[in-house]
Order: sequence, then structure tokens, then C-alpha cells
Amino acid sequence: MTETAKAPPALTTETRFFKNQAVMVVCQGRLVAGTEEVFYETVRALIPAQRRIILNLAELEHTDSRGLGTLVRLYVAGRSEGCSVELMHLSGQIRHLLGITNLFDVFTVIGSNGVNLM
Repeated sequence: MTETAKAPPALTTETRFFKNQAVMVVCQGRLVAGTEEVFYETVRALIPAQRRIILNLAELEHTDSRGLGTLVRLYVAGRSEGCSVELMHLSGQIRHLLGITNLFDVFTVIGSNGVNLM
């Protein structure tokens, strides 16, 4: 009997730039241990040149404590350089994590209605 190896968790991002020093990072997959550091470095590299970074989490399937910690690290890094790091399209699981950790008071959570990116 052959044992199949479990595929490592994957996270992909797509970056979309807008005219007003805003950028949206669309996340897809799992923000978990093993994917969080590359994600952090990808988004962190955008902070010096941008005033607003929106993390679109619509296609984020799951996050764990390392992923949540990465979101907090990005918030702190952005704030220290005058950049707003905002969250968009939260799944129920991420809403739950933000709720039990009282991070809703920290992050700006935006919806798709009324957001002017242009």
C-alpha cells in the first residue's frame, strides 16, 4: 500500500496597484505556518511606497495563529511608517479569530461597497 504525501499548504498572492498610493493584495489559499514568512516579506516590501494596503481575504481558506500573528506584524509595520493596512472580505473563520482576540478594534475592516480605490 502506498502512502500519499500531504501537499504542503500553499498561499498565493496577486498585487493590484491603484493611482492613489493604494495597493490591494489578493490572497488565495492558506495563511498558516510555513507560508506566513513569504507573505509577510511580500506585503512588507510594499509598505514604504504605499499609503494604503488592502488585504483581500475573500479566497483565503484558513489561517492559524502564525497567520494571524503575521497580519498583526504587518499592521504594526505599516503603522510605524504611516501606511494603513486594512482587511477586506473576511471569512467566518477569520472573523471568529479576530473576535476572540479582540483584533476587530485594531484592524480597519472594509467591505466592497463604498470603497473608492481609484
